[in-house]
Amino acid sequence: MATIIPPPSKKQKRAQQQPKEVDLIPTDLPHVSIRFQALDTGENVGGSLRVPGGITEKQLEELLNQLNGSSDEPVPYTFSCSIQPKKNEPAKTIDITDNLYSSLLKPGYNTTEDIITLIYTPRAVFKVKPVTRSSSAIAGHGSTILCSAFAPNSSSRMVTGAGDNTARLWDCDTQTPMATLSGHSNWVLCVAWSPDAEVIATGSMDNTIRLWNGINGKPIGDSLRGHSKWITSLAWEPLHLVKVGQKPRLASASKDGTIKVWDTTGRVCLYTLSGHTSSVSCVRWGGQNMLYTGSHDKTIRVWDMNSNGRCINILKSHAHWVNHLSLSTDYALRIGPFDHSGAKPAIAEEARDKALKNYEKIVKKNGHTEELMVTASDDFTMFLWNPLKSTKPLARMTGHQKLVNHVAFSPDGRHIVSASFDNSIKLWDGRDGKFISTFRGHVASVYQVAWSSDCRLLVSCSKDTTLKVWDVRTKKLSVDLPGHQDEVFTVDWSVDGKRVCSGGKDKMVRLWTH
Repeated sequence: MATIIPPPSKKQKRAQQQPKEVDLIPTDLPHVSIRFQALDTGENVGGSLRVPGGITEKQLEELLNQLNGSSDEPVPYTFSCSIQPKKNEPAKTIDITDNLYSSLLKPGYNTTEDIITLIYTPRAVFKVKPVTRSSSAIAGHGSTILCSAFAPNSSSRMVTGAGDNTARLWDCDTQTPMATLSGHSNWVLCVAWSPDAEVIATGSMDNTIRLWNGINGKPIGDSLRGHSKWITSLAWEPLHLVKVGQKPRLASASKDGTIKVWDTTGRVCLYTLSGHTSSVSCVRWGGQNMLYTGSHDKTIRVWDMNSNGRCINILKSHAHWVNHLSLSTDYALRIGPFDHSGAKPAIAEEARDKALKNYEKIVKKNGHTEELMVTASDDFTMFLWNPLKSTKPLARMTGHQKLVNHVAFSPDGRHIVSASFDNSIKLWDGRDGKFISTFRGHVASVYQVAWSSDCRLLVSCSKDTTLKVWDVRTKKLSVDLPGHQDEVFTVDWSVDGKRVCSGGKDKMVRLWTH
């Protein structure tokens, strides 16, 4: 018997009676005046221009490239427009998605009489292909893999830390282990590459930190001792703040409630920052030379490293542990002097200038710097802060049904993604914390997320043994990546976009490629 289509439901019948929206641009639409303004410097380009009211995003892009004189090698742009709202509402930003008419004129944000100021930002010049297959599964670790990180300059080096008391350095081109970093006497909980890609730091359950050569994996000296409980998080000093001839310093956060800052050449503890009353769960070293720490005492503290680590701000809004925090400049600080090609600058000064340029590209808004921070907590919510300007959050981001485990700003700082134990991943606007959409698909807790360096894709790993790649533009699942035999705890996407690595309970490191 043939399948009969069920009769339409009440909701469907009602939807059929509604007048349909047609995406037609009226033919008699008058021309509008626009002007282009750069997001980072606030400069205007080309004065006021008359364009058709139905001009598309592609056409705006071509026009702007002609004005900038870059039409032979066009740069892709995104356009947005800030709306002057009613009296006591905050100003909001509308992105131009398909054309000017349907984004601004039809909803009534602007009339054709206004001079519309379009704020433009360059998009990533290169495209990262979504990873689609597991290129290799490498055995080697004797226990659960707890953390992983790609080198900031290439996708051929990767380090993982595991519950077998070792970290391992992998050569991803030949898919073989390069070196075993053994020395810890307990689980390796966190790994971090220095931004110049020369040193790897590992933090362990045995209360110590060890430093390793990033090229061959040889230990650099003995362990750094001083914490009385295990190390929860590590952060390197951003390269553009390092004085010439010095090496970047390292900050470590621990379960004992303190943060220590280490001189990695002299191998001594420079500062011990105490003040948190419980375990410090996450530490980040910002580009303005501030340390940001989130703790299980429900607060976030800001420490000024320009004045010897003085605590200048305590942010209290969360009702439970702070699990994780992310800065809008995380990606720029991680890659330091490198770009997606991974070419190494010849001298230290050049490396520092390049790192500063990478950082300022993200942080400049209308000529002044703005570094935002987002924090995730066990109280199911997240807060967006401008920690140097005020002690009140910019936005409270609610919607998750269970604790939020991981947050990450996109490399360009435009979006925030959060992973939660309610099996969902949520996407938020990185400028005002507004909710954008939910990615559903995992059938168990989501542990971590990682962005591709062109901000178009993100990958998540979960307790349900799969990785999933999501497309940010269409807000849909792009690829499902099964392969692991057990929970996947850690995932990272390389800076050049060629590979994703993941590891978890099945003790296998998996590399995924296009």
